[in-house]
Amino acid sequence: MKKICTSFEDAVADIQDGATLMVGGFGLCGIPENLILALAEKGVKDLTVISNNCGIDEWGLGLLLNNKQIKKMIGSYVGENKEFERQVLTGELEVELTPQGTLAEKIRAGGAGIPAFYTPAGVGTPIAEGKETKIFNGREYLLEKALTADFSLVRAWKGDKMGNLVYHKTARNFNPMIAAAGKVTIAEVETLYEIGELDPNFIHTPSIYVQALIEGKQEKRIERLTVKK
Repeated sequence: MKKICTSFEDAVADIQDGATLMVGGFGLCGIPENLILALAEKGVKDLTVISNNCGIDEWGLGLLLNNKQIKKMIGSYVGENKEFERQVLTGELEVELTPQGTLAEKIRAGGAGIPAFYTPAGVGTPIAEGKETKIFNGREYLLEKALTADFSLVRAWKGDKMGNLVYHKTARNFNPMIAAAGKVTIAEVETLYEIGELDPNFIHTPSIYVQALIEGKQEKRIERLTVKK
């Protein structure tokens, strides 16, 4: 049995100023939106956030950005967030942009206990500045360090009270690797099941990686709605 939180405020109670967070999702797909809302209401600041992108102006991690709660953002995509773009250009926000595949591997490596790895992505670009390089089989590679976090916030379709998680289709995205790379992982699930009700053959994140769970409904906003004229 893992900690089953009774409110989203309770779920984020241990997250304090200056924490490093990993947050699952891609765009607005698979984001732990209620945990993010609770952080916005809590008002914690000076956060370092590791996520693919920073939501949109009025939703997801964009809420924390608007509140000036994020000190540093590590991600791969500025996306649809005009405030993110503005803060980057004005120097208000420290940003570390990373190729998307490299970001995914840095997180996966962190969860696997691998401190660093070599990749060809970014060689010969500003991303390579100050980084060690090495030649393998005649090709140049960069040394990239793994990422971990004080807290990982993920969103799952199903979870059981042991902490096993199942994600739904593309909402799986960064969530499994982020769940493994946090010292404390908090999972927001759409439906919470009793132990034994989920088929072990279809578990995406084993319970060993999860410390707390909370069940909650989501708005599931659309990042950009395109319809016929």
